Amino acid sequence: MSASDDLAAASRSDTITGPLTLLFAVATGVIVTNLFAPQTLVGMIGPALGLQATASGLVATATLLGYAAGLFLLVPLADLAENRALVLRMLAAAAIAAGAAAFAPDAATLLVLLFALGAACSAIQILVPVAAAMAPPERRGRVIGDVMSGLMVGILLSRPLASLLADAWGWRAFYGTSAFALAVLVAVLARGLPHRRPPAGPAYPALVASLWHLLRGEPTLRRRALTASLAMAAFSLFWTSVALRLAQPPFDLGQRGIALFALVGAGGAVVTPLFGRAGDRGWTRPATRAAHLLIIAALALAAWAGAGREGPVLHLILMGTSAVLLDVGVTGDQTLGRRAVNLLRPEARGRLNGLFVGLFFLGGAIGSALAGLAWSAGGWPAVCLTGMAIGVAALAADLTEDMT
Repeated sequence: MSASDDLAAASRSDTITGPLTLLFAVATGVIVTNLFAPQTLVGMIGPALGLQATASGLVATATLLGYAAGLFLLVPLADLAENRALVLRMLAAAAIAAGAAAFAPDAATLLVLLFALGAACSAIQILVPVAAAMAPPERRGRVIGDVMSGLMVGILLSRPLASLLADAWGWRAFYGTSAFALAVLVAVLARGLPHRRPPAGPAYPALVASLWHLLRGEPTLRRRALTASLAMAAFSLFWTSVALRLAQPPFDLGQRGIALFALVGAGGAVVTPLFGRAGDRGWTRPATRAAHLLIIAALALAAWAGAGREGPVLHLILMGTSAVLLDVGVTGDQTLGRRAVNLLRPEARGRLNGLFVGLFFLGGAIGSALAGLAWSAGGWPAVCLTGMAIGVAALAADLTEDMT
């Protein structure tokens, strides 16, 4: 049989179950907290380790850049090595990096450790394609949406969790807690994660070299990765900056208040399975455009809410609404994009996911870096205008699909 036939046969003989889907969702949620928690800790880590305001965004950027590097260099191993063993080793490395980050003596050391932590957390993108491979094609969008809901809950809860821990015990407590959670996850996955050995394929150097050929040869991958990277840039820009705005008048929120605000954004995760089902029904194009319009509208609302002219309570509610709308838009784009990519080439699913997610996390890293620059240049209005421009670019990229 061909490689595709081997993989299809494996998927049919090991169909994903409800409890296993839940395990995948919980695992991705636990792992991904490490990628977005630094966004809410920037205000504490930067001054504690002597970083200037313009450089504090590096704390959030380092983990995302490490994650992108792991997606390009480590995730392709999923098409070569046995996936269960690979995931467990990567998560063990992540636990060690998180534990070391809790004791980092200076900014340079912390940034290196966060880069390593982000690279090891790319194990997420081995788990997701495993779940996709185990789902029959007619249910693949639903399964991916269900797993992605766990991922998005982890993303959205990472900020309030980190804020609460930091408020009680300092920012280092988050990384100590994360190291413990990752160690527990390794033990749980060692018992529950099924073995999955990919069919024989090219050696590792050829796999990495093939990434460029996959990107060139798959227009759907290019288009979906572009809009996802732009959406992720807007997402990171907002969440890296909003804590700074909420700490100022008229809101004057402390770390605990910012944590509660971030918790509101978690409501956006409930729509993730809905976008997956929309893709299964053939509604990918209108649903994607709706997601991009939501991103633009959310940042326009955030700009108005940040003005705070009619009173802090009303504007705090409006800011929370903008956060939910933004999370819904970004979640929808990513879920529909991931579904499209997972339908392309079963024998290259690991590499395709690595490319797709690697590119959109590069967008996230750029958004985090832009946050510091926009904030320094023009405060909250400049942040929102930059985010709206990014959202317009995502919508324009999607609309050009009709012209190609």
